[in-house]
Amino acid sequence: MSQQWIDIGVNLTDSAFNKDLEEVLERAIENGVTQMVVTGTTADESEQAVALCSKYPEVLRCTAGVHPHYASEFTLETEKVLRDLYKDPSVVAVGETGLDFNRNFSTPEQQIKAFEIQLELAAECGLPLFLHERDAFKTQVEMLKSYRDQISNAVAHCFTGEKEALYGYLDLDLHIGITGWVCDERRGSHLHPLLKDIPADRLMLETDAPYLLPRDLKPKPKSRRNEPLHLPHIAQKVASLVNKPVEQLSKETLQNTRRFFGI
Repeated sequence: MSQQWIDIGVNLTDSAFNKDLEEVLERAIENGVTQMVVTGTTADESEQAVALCSKYPEVLRCTAGVHPHYASEFTLETEKVLRDLYKDPSVVAVGETGLDFNRNFSTPEQQIKAFEIQLELAAECGLPLFLHERDAFKTQVEMLKSYRDQISNAVAHCFTGEKEALYGYLDLDLHIGITGWVCDERRGSHLHPLLKDIPADRLMLETDAPYLLPRDLKPKPKSRRNEPLHLPHIAQKVASLVNKPVEQLSKETLQNTRRFFGI
């Protein structure tokens, strides 16, 4: 296969995939997406993600963590569950964790507390961080600075921010995850000139399926559900914006992802 891809963020435990998960994986593989990292957003979903990985060990790895939306549910038992999950070889990152001050489904105080515990867990277990951030850059980057020397690596997943945020994360040697947001001329065009500023060895690609269906995809699926099979479409867009052959982007992002997650 001339082009191979790894989708670093796909929500396969979402109910949108309940009826046809096997077919979704088959379509992805047929389109060159040979591996996928399943996102864990709660302790329960993280356990489900590990179970999926055990069913499809050649194709899937996963993260384990608590998304800031669910920080209010973080308990001592949650911490225990996560610590146990980090011993499983299919778990390749701590997260999805971080801060989201846009919707505040959990209070900022609850989010900060849950994030700090997961920063400590990442330092303890040695796994990289899979980070979410929305409207919380200043607080998040300061917390990351406090732990950066203790953490093996981190990726700003689904990056949609402005230049200040990109440079702030790059200054901390973070990797950057780019989604089909770049395919949306209404919301994602500000990212286009910024892509060239991401070092080639720190760029990774993701769909965030079933969310963020690329707006310029034709024809669009009737369900409006995003799938990992659309990762090559996102890659084509990114390759054109950074002015390099898609084959080169495939090679670079594959190396980056395997090195980052140890897969």
